[in-house]
Amino acid sequence: MTAPGSVSADDLDMLSWGFAQDPHGGYAAIREHGGVRRRVVKTLATELHAWVVTGYDDARALLADQRLSKDVELLRDIMQARAVRSGEPPARTPRTMLFSDPPDHTRLRRLVGHAFTARRVETLRPWIEKSTDDILDTVEPGVPFDLVERLAMALPIYVIGELLGVPQERHGDFRAWSTALAGLDTTAEAKQAATRQAFTYLTELVGVKRDQPGDDMLSALIQAREEDGTRLDQPELLSMVFLLMNAGYETTASLIGSGTYTLLRAPDQLRLLRDNPGLVPGAVEELLRYESPLNLSTLRCTTAPVTLGDVTIPEGEIVFIALLAANRDSARFPDADRLDVTRPAQGHLSFGHGIHHCIGAPLARLEGEIVFGKLLERFPHWELAVPEDELVWKFSAQFRALERLPVRMS
Repeated sequence: MTAPGSVSADDLDMLSWGFAQDPHGGYAAIREHGGVRRRVVKTLATELHAWVVTGYDDARALLADQRLSKDVELLRDIMQARAVRSGEPPARTPRTMLFSDPPDHTRLRRLVGHAFTARRVETLRPWIEKSTDDILDTVEPGVPFDLVERLAMALPIYVIGELLGVPQERHGDFRAWSTALAGLDTTAEAKQAATRQAFTYLTELVGVKRDQPGDDMLSALIQAREEDGTRLDQPELLSMVFLLMNAGYETTASLIGSGTYTLLRAPDQLRLLRDNPGLVPGAVEELLRYESPLNLSTLRCTTAPVTLGDVTIPEGEIVFIALLAANRDSARFPDADRLDVTRPAQGHLSFGHGIHHCIGAPLARLEGEIVFGKLLERFPHWELAVPEDELVWKFSAQFRALERLPVRMS
């Protein structure tokens, strides 16, 4: 790990390959100099002059601050004004509950909440357990395998696909589309093509579910209505399913992959979990804190000046909240750079905070608890199957995830 302060906060290049491989040192440098810096950040295919917030208290406050808007049309205008390359039109972002403010956000979230219930999530437990067992049955003890490919990426997309009613043969398409949208080195044209392909397919799938509804969340979303009879219109429905399908597996896949790697690097904590399986739910929270699946929150813009310490962010600016950095703030989490699976839950921000808190958090937690519980139960011995310096983190501004994790388990 890079020692705090060894990276200059002023020279930090957040779009570099090196930053993607080790962002923690850079974020520590920003925190040491007030926690707020104006940097060049990339979202979709647009490079923006934006403010990055790294301290826990500021991050938590801003996630719930009504002076920061997520309205898609306002964001588009401000993105255009703050683009690094003047005149470059920012990529269009569909309107969803993720990119809307109240009252639209309130209505959309409530409609999704009618379908994405705790009961519906809990009914998936036996299916998730069986699916995990089926995958782990293919692991030959002592034989190297890529845990990211075999388990971390495979299981969550099966689960969210099952939940939404997306046929298994199309899961790979969603994975490819999400990869294109998240990559820092993916062109604007490739991102737009991925979005078009996804929406073309979802239009077909929604048509099928309207005619032949099933016991799945997509059918429930089609049928969900407010007390006044209001339903999701077609664009809202397509955008919502696209959001849930992608967000519903990327973060969980990252939790499984980076969480396993984190435990491999902390053998004392791995032994503690193996000897005390009841610690697994709390360990999932600590793994989420220690290596947050989301590096940056999705973008926001200021509708009024916002003062953080001795820095005032003017109105009409783009703001990114560094969840990865906030979760390593020692002012909030003592000895924050140390993994401690017995650490009391102290409100990590990996699922956000406020009205945009991740609606899929209970499902991600459930999957994490099941996967780590079964890995510990079935395999007493874990080890890396390649030198640690061969591991590569994804070149993504949004997600913090390993490309691959070759391991041996027995």
